[in-house]
Amino acid sequence: MDMSPKEYQDYVKRQSKKSPILKDMAFAFVIGGLICVLGQLIMNGWSAAGLGKEDAGTATSCTLVLLSALLTGLNLYNKIARYGGAGTLVPITGFANAVVSPAIDFKSEGFVTGMAAKMFTVAGPVIVFGVSASVLYGIVLAVMQML
Repeated sequence: MDMSPKEYQDYVKRQSKKSPILKDMAFAFVIGGLICVLGQLIMNGWSAAGLGKEDAGTATSCTLVLLSALLTGLNLYNKIARYGGAGTLVPITGFANAVVSPAIDFKSEGFVTGMAAKMFTVAGPVIVFGVSASVLYGIVLAVMQML
């Protein structure tokens, strides 16, 4: 069956299932919003427990990372992501999921060569960029303060 690239593209378009983009965007918006609402509720809880604003923010971040890692370990985060799509990539929960998922996937290869080595395959570049950017920012800030 000889087809030109144009004919093949037309064939693929006819055979492809249409993406429900509006539905996907609505689910991403709702799920992402619910994650943010949960974060705000957790922060309000930590504030009510007597933590200052900065400490409550830190405790909220830690709590969201813990919840995301726990839900990933229980295979619930993946089920939420099926509906929420990009909405589950809210930075802190998505990052925790990206660290825990490879660790779970490679646990059969052993603790050191599996979990520990593969834990940062997805998140590693993000960590390297974050650390590098913060060092650069610190240097720029130090130089500006000297002037």
